[in-house]
Amino acid sequence: MASVDRLPMLAEGFERLTAELKLLREERPKIVEAIEEARAHGDLSENAEYHSAKERQGQVEASIGDLEDRISRAQIIDPTSLSGDRIVFGATVTLLDDDDKPIRYQIVGQTEADAKVGRISYNSPLGRALIGRKVDDEIEVTVPSGDRFYVVKKIEFV
Repeated sequence: MASVDRLPMLAEGFERLTAELKLLREERPKIVEAIEEARAHGDLSENAEYHSAKERQGQVEASIGDLEDRISRAQIIDPTSLSGDRIVFGATVTLLDDDDKPIRYQIVGQTEADAKVGRISYNSPLGRALIGRKVDDEIEVTVPSGDRFYVVKKIEFV
């Protein structure tokens, strides 16, 4: 049973999902052609091309269903329209780690998260620990590599 919970995401994350959905929908007719061509080769029980095309069709249809579900539940949030002194979805946060080294993250949706470029999911351990915090709050987070300590130094809505 599908959940009706809203999925917060930035506009660019929504655009990425809709572009991916469009590509998958464009692939549908090509898959049908491949299935029909493979059928023309005769015996389906030993027809690898047919089975491969049918498997791809199943994958594409499952992906389309998942994307349509996420898009229908999307709640697009514009961080520039937000303000306040607490960390919320869309905020860009500057933290100091144990070595007083600054680290900058933006709190984003699950499909947009990429820690390498400074985007963490609001559902990640660090994301959950940050939501609701203010400047100068100290945070302890347990991650696979152990406990990490941070201090919130700056909250921006950009």
